[in-house]
Amino acid sequence: MTTETAQRYPLSWPAGWKRTTFRRQAMFSKRTRPSDQASAYRRKDRLGVGDGLDRLENELRRLGARNVVISSNLRRNLDGSITANQAKMLADPGIAVYFRLNNQPRVLACDRWDSAADNMAAIAGHIEALRTQDRYGVGTLDQAFAGYAALPPTAEDWAIVLGVATTATRDEILSAHRRLAAEHHPDKGGRSEDMARINEARDIALKAVLR
Repeated sequence: MTTETAQRYPLSWPAGWKRTTFRRQAMFSKRTRPSDQASAYRRKDRLGVGDGLDRLENELRRLGARNVVISSNLRRNLDGSITANQAKMLADPGIAVYFRLNNQPRVLACDRWDSAADNMAAIAGHIEALRTQDRYGVGTLDQAFAGYAALPPTAEDWAIVLGVATTATRDEILSAHRRLAAEHHPDKGGRSEDMARINEARDIALKAVLR
């Protein structure tokens, strides 16, 4: 999956990336001013969605990323942007960021933490660390990102292709297939190779739920 094919909602997890089974609370936080002492920062609050998104978008901008797609299960506004003031906790808080760097497709993803905001902050911190390495002059950003190529999923990655959980039911699989077929069928302006991958993923998924 690349920045051209990744969907913003629901989460498009990158092919070949393992999912986290047991998530925990992250160390990321923001400092807020106590109401009785405006000049001091004493209390640490967990990051909100808007905080995590700001950190991530700022680091992507500093990196020089292009054609950015932030994929998640977070609700979207009518213009497609992520709603900042929504609940922090999701059943699947994973974040995947697809982008182009020096015209090469790249992806970074994180679902280690129990909130989408923290997973966005984690990716932002990772990008910052890679930029720091680049400034040392030992290696280049292209070398640093060599292991983060965004690859299209194979039909074997049926959950990724269909955009469903690996625990999806038969009805959920068929519903996802109908939705994707309506978008990618050649009669609708889609590509025949994409439709073939979607059909094959459906067939593999249906066999998997019967096991």
